[in-house]
Amino acid sequence: MNNVQSFSKALSIIAVLLFFNSGFSQEASQQNPENNFWKNVQFGGGLGLGFGSGYTDITIAPTAIYNFNEYFSLGTGVQYSYLRQKGFFKSNNYGGSIIGLFNPIPEAQLSVELEQLRVNLTYENIDLTENFWNTALFLGAGYRMENVTIGARYNVLFDKDKNVYGEAFMPFVRVFF
Repeated sequence: MNNVQSFSKALSIIAVLLFFNSGFSQEASQQNPENNFWKNVQFGGGLGLGFGSGYTDITIAPTAIYNFNEYFSLGTGVQYSYLRQKGFFKSNNYGGSIIGLFNPIPEAQLSVELEQLRVNLTYENIDLTENFWNTALFLGAGYRMENVTIGARYNVLFDKDKNVYGEAFMPFVRVFF
């Protein structure tokens, strides 16, 4: 990794931390004598199943967020994916993420998500194995309707040579209960 990429990653992580810090400092000034922790927690995530001629894709990704107020939320998630194209490759990917959500108005949601995945990839036709960590920093925006958000996110750390995603830009549907 060259110095420009290292600097870019460090700068991105600092920006995420500053974003989260501003949300925490605003909340710290508000006092609530009741313990409303579990009233402010929401659960959600994703489940993906894809099957085709010799192709299998299974993803499980639960997420939990804590709503500090109507504007800021912070959460964490875990992910596991199994992908296989018969005769070509199979992959087991697992890891976690931290997500920050900002709702400037009820219909709009901005997000920052730092994701770290371990990728174990085996090419079946050439007997080759690759194991590496994939780091992604997604900046997203979406239209929010109650507990469902539809939008798009962009991976600012995308590297086409070492990445589990085919593109830096991808759509999402986010649901929390």
